[in-house]
Amino acid sequence: MLPTAHIVACPHCNAVNRVPADGLRKGPKCGQCKQPLFDGHPVTLTDANFGDVVGRGTLPVVVDFWAPWCGPCQSMAPHFERAASALEPEVRLAKLNTEEHSKTSLRLRIRSIPTMILFRNGEEVARQVGAMDSRAISNWVKAALANE
Repeated sequence: MLPTAHIVACPHCNAVNRVPADGLRKGPKCGQCKQPLFDGHPVTLTDANFGDVVGRGTLPVVVDFWAPWCGPCQSMAPHFERAASALEPEVRLAKLNTEEHSKTSLRLRIRSIPTMILFRNGEEVARQVGAMDSRAISNWVKAALANE
């Protein structure tokens, strides 16, 4: 059975919003800060907001764990950006800098970067290590969700 509404954390203020399933593509705005809930770009995650964005929402979330010094991470960044515009609003894409937010990285046992983890309802569904282009990212996400 398909959900009638989704719980979506605002990427700007972290407020939790209830969005009708048929309203995801209608440009929903946050009830608290009035900013768009989706803008086609990955959400920036921190140790502080990781639980709100990944754990409280009902949309699948793909997190790219990266670092500024990582060459493959830098080369994958524009592809991850393009994948965000292609997959939103059905899937939220987010990035977490492992250098600045090591607590979450350690808890999730990130050992190599870039690493992408697909979460649904706060639980890890799939993990992919290594850089990918935007088409491969989209295909990986869709296949992982189809296999759930």
